[in-house]
Amino acid sequence: MDTILFDLDGTLLPLDMDSFMAAYFRELSLKCASVGYDPRLLVKAVLVGVEAMQNNDGRLSNEVRFFDAASALLGDGVRDHKPLFREFYLNEFHRVKDAATQPTPLAFQCVAALKAKGYQLVLATNALFPREGTYARIRWAGLDPEDFSLITTYEDFTYAKPNLGYYREILDRIGRDPQDCLMVGNDVTEDMCARELGMEVFLITDCLINKDNLDISQFPHGSLREFYEYATTLPGVRKEMEEERIARL
Repeated sequence: MDTILFDLDGTLLPLDMDSFMAAYFRELSLKCASVGYDPRLLVKAVLVGVEAMQNNDGRLSNEVRFFDAASALLGDGVRDHKPLFREFYLNEFHRVKDAATQPTPLAFQCVAALKAKGYQLVLATNALFPREGTYARIRWAGLDPEDFSLITTYEDFTYAKPNLGYYREILDRIGRDPQDCLMVGNDVTEDMCARELGMEVFLITDCLINKDNLDISQFPHGSLREFYEYATTLPGVRKEMEEERIARL
């Protein structure tokens, strides 16, 4: 194993998802009211767009799926407002951090410890956000996008969790087999499904999401602090594996 995949929301960035979504929709609605969007219709369009991305079949990017679905409710002109949405993620979106997240230095400590050991790190957050929104949340967690060899965003991916195509897409991008990877996340359904491909997994329990009430004892699990302690026990990546990874970059 030489590659660690990290989920972001609820894993490296502790948060309450209900509070996060409420703050997110509040700020987005305020931003988009300036161009005449009805808040209730806007929220509905976003949720419809998210569903379209989650059902994506790999033929088009998640971004295209989102705007195709959203435009059915908001009209084709919604595509003309992409600069407005980008501006939102660069500015007003940051208000959500204080309203709904609880960053921890453990995120930096985990990433720093694994980088020092030579592991390749992938930010395997569900590919439902644009690049600006994803990079913002990475920084909220006290991390830098440069910490990761791959970051999954809706512009670049054609599947979403828990579709196994999402994980296959990551493996194709980084040139790794499932057995080379460990997936770390807090959602039993969306993150632990990576084990079906042959990846090792670790379930973070601080902000646990377990919609199907599955028995989590079947997965290695613990708090982010416990994962950090586990990470410090991992062996360093063999020099030849690191050289192979660098050659592919």
